[in-house]
Amino acid sequence: MSDAVLSRETNRRQLQQIIAGLSDGVILLEVDQSIIWANEAALRMHGVDSLEQLGGNAEAYRARFALRYRNNHPLEPEQYPMARVAAGEVFSDVVVEVARVDDEEQRSRVHRVRSMVLADSRGEAESLVLIIADATEWASAEQRFEKTFNANPAPAVICRLSDLRFIKVNQGFLEMTGHVRENVIGRSVYEVDVLENAERKELAIERLIEGATIPQMQAELRLPDGGTKLVIVAGQPLDMHEEDCMLFSFTDLEPRRKAENALRQSEERFAKAFRLSPVPTLLCSADRRQLIDANDAFLQTLGYTAQESIGRTVAEMDFFEDQRATSQIFDMLEKTGRIESLDLNLRKKTGERLDCVLQADSVSLQDTPCYLLVLMDITERKRSELELVEAIEAVMKDASWFSQTLIEKLANAKRINTGRLPDASFTELTRREREVLALICEGLADKEIASRLNLALNTVRNHVSTVYSKLDVHSRSEAMVWARERRLFVG
Repeated sequence: MSDAVLSRETNRRQLQQIIAGLSDGVILLEVDQSIIWANEAALRMHGVDSLEQLGGNAEAYRARFALRYRNNHPLEPEQYPMARVAAGEVFSDVVVEVARVDDEEQRSRVHRVRSMVLADSRGEAESLVLIIADATEWASAEQRFEKTFNANPAPAVICRLSDLRFIKVNQGFLEMTGHVRENVIGRSVYEVDVLENAERKELAIERLIEGATIPQMQAELRLPDGGTKLVIVAGQPLDMHEEDCMLFSFTDLEPRRKAENALRQSEERFAKAFRLSPVPTLLCSADRRQLIDANDAFLQTLGYTAQESIGRTVAEMDFFEDQRATSQIFDMLEKTGRIESLDLNLRKKTGERLDCVLQADSVSLQDTPCYLLVLMDITERKRSELELVEAIEAVMKDASWFSQTLIEKLANAKRINTGRLPDASFTELTRREREVLALICEGLADKEIASRLNLALNTVRNHVSTVYSKLDVHSRSEAMVWARERRLFVG
């Protein structure tokens, strides 16, 4: 054996001793793909104890170990790292999953492989080297991240900072936008602009370039169908495959925008109907009873201007002829939330008297509790009714044969139209009917009255009907006003 050969063998043994203790696996090959040596780390990564168990050459190695890419596609013989380095290819980062063919129970491992070609003095390939890093734990962690990322219902995409192209997208983002995966993966943030119309777009782009956290901000995503979607977007830097990336996450604001649009349209329709209504209508706050708005019909009917009305309280306006009416009306609204067909007298700015029917309800305007008061002017109608009654009285003045009952009803109608209270007496009610009326004035419903008095519900309803008939009222609110005007059940 020549000195040159001895020297080469000595150098090889020394090199093997050096690399034997490395954590990375090292496999030495001849140019003909024969396996001549492997360190302990390389054997351990393959789950074997000896060089023979690796196989004598690349063909025997393929018979013992099945290799797959991370996308689960098996490697063809010419794609195995041994074949590629034997073909003179130098690669730096090939990730493969390695499984023992003869031992299916042994779990597969993930290798990250790079190659080296050792040349002799003439520059010709003398030995081939595969350097293997165990990436099993890294791959397991990445797989867990992949599963979590894909299963997360919160829409998200990941872009690579080196070229600002998207490398991952989850199902939540696809469902929210209507994109398909192929139209996102590989495209840049300029093509699928996740920061379009962002509130602080300049800051977001600056942070993206720096690879720093992008704070939450409102933006508008352009959809494949040409529409847009309102979102909250935020960016968080992260490392994937040893590359700097940015994780963009989104919150869909479209349902909120639709709700806001619907509310705005509803309020616009309300405002238009309020303004154009021919019936005098006003809107006041529930807490201070302060006029928030009054329509033209109200201002024209009572002779006020908007400047004289808006901002003042109902008590300050003092347009109810009976000063007690203001507190009675709002007491009823606080208890029942609404008033139906309550006869009242209004006083115009000029002092002229008007007859009206009040209807009121509780409403919410921009989350503020308010009362809507509708005042129907019935002055002309009452005048006509009074004139009709007077005409009948004139015709029937000497008609002694005319029914006394009908005459009493005509007299009662005349008293109503002249603003006087009907001649109904509290003493006409039985003791039980008085009890029922008192509980009505407390704001109790029929079921509550039945429980309080230990009566059947139908019995209570009959009492209520009788009370209405005797008092000549038609609703709970009218019965309450009737009692209040006579200062019944006070204190």
